Amino acid sequence: MPLAISFELSDRDLEHFNAAIKAARDSAGNKSAEEVTAAAGKLLEEANKVDLPDFIASRLDHLDALIAMVRDEGWSLNEEDRQRVLSALVYFADPADIIPDNIPVLGYFDDAIAIELCVRELKHELEAYEEFCEYRETEARRRGVSPSAVGSAEWLADRRQELQDRMHRRTNRETGGGYGDSSGYKRTGYAPAWRPGLLRVR
Repeated sequence: MPLAISFELSDRDLEHFNAAIKAARDSAGNKSAEEVTAAAGKLLEEANKVDLPDFIASRLDHLDALIAMVRDEGWSLNEEDRQRVLSALVYFADPADIIPDNIPVLGYFDDAIAIELCVRELKHELEAYEEFCEYRETEARRRGVSPSAVGSAEWLADRRQELQDRMHRRTNRETGGGYGDSSGYKRTGYAPAWRPGLLRVR
């Protein structure tokens, strides 16, 4: 029988997690994009070996999307946007996170909360990327090719530009021209489109 448990993070709790994220960013030093995404990807690979609660598993799917956004040749983020996503991923490249990941199941709890905070910050980026993936998959199937073989096809360019422009407008409107926190990203109720992700089941 399912058991619903809800909890609220106080301002003090959020300060604690935000401080941990900042510390991870500070300790990352000059890690390359490849090192950051590889470390975050390793977390996903290890998580794939564990039977995780839905609360954690659904948030790891968001982490998979963030990694894919950086690696996806078709999405082709500009350097500023790419660094913004990498800045969110740095926490998962820090082996000294709040709860060590080698503690069964519970070790991913702090990662799930950190992902939730990243999702709040990158809501518009995630929404735009999901729409892009849906468009790419639909168009690829219509053209008789696999979405994994599309790469940076020319026919993606206009839709990609349109979605990234909208992403910037929405973020700028909420932050007054800069970047900052926003409300949670709402997932759709159907299976997501293809992306170059790492998760075993999405």
